[in-house]
Amino acid sequence: MDARLKEQFETNGYVVLKQLFNEEEAVLLKAEAKRVLEKNGVDKSGVYVGMAVASPAFKEAAAHPVLANALGQIIGDHVLFLSDKVVFKSASTDFGSPWHQDYPYWHGSHKFSVWIALDNAVPENGCLRIVPGSHHEDVEHADFTGREEGFTNRLRDEDIDPGRIVDLIASRGDAIIFHDLLFHASHPNSSGEERWALISTYKDGTLEDPDYGWAKAAFRVDGPSKQNA
Repeated sequence: MDARLKEQFETNGYVVLKQLFNEEEAVLLKAEAKRVLEKNGVDKSGVYVGMAVASPAFKEAAAHPVLANALGQIIGDHVLFLSDKVVFKSASTDFGSPWHQDYPYWHGSHKFSVWIALDNAVPENGCLRIVPGSHHEDVEHADFTGREEGFTNRLRDEDIDPGRIVDLIASRGDAIIFHDLLFHASHPNSSGEERWALISTYKDGTLEDPDYGWAKAAFRVDGPSKQNA
């Protein structure tokens, strides 16, 4: 176990795995994502949930040995994959995500998300933004129920310290693992170019949770030591 990775995650609420997928692998995943969306249809939200249900390529990606090993260090011996989604931005789907935490959307045990860049991600095309260490803070959420743009639970602007914000510039194939209490958002896409990302959610399988209707492809993810046992 790499104690530095676990320590970094506990301190900052996130870690970056550079080039989890190489250029060719990331391109193939994006092409498969487009095939799934063309087959099943998309809407203006720029989000499609259930990639691992729709294609075995994404179930395999969710259990990538390097990722499984890192998640095992962070979560423990029983890592459970719950679900995944593709989030896409283009010239026509160019929204930014407001500041929020993921936990209010599912409650129960804490979850861990993996954000994988299927395109190079920079501020101009909507890269991820985070506040390091914010998963340790207690804040209230603003209620946006009924708003057309979604994100019914959001953080208030006054709770975000601009001086602490980090833009996570990512190359195609990089992965960012983050805690569900970490403050995060994304820039709008002002570039006119595509920015696709695959986001998967995991949990400690020893902890009880409600039955999540969206977790239709749940399965246990074992690190290399378990796989070779």
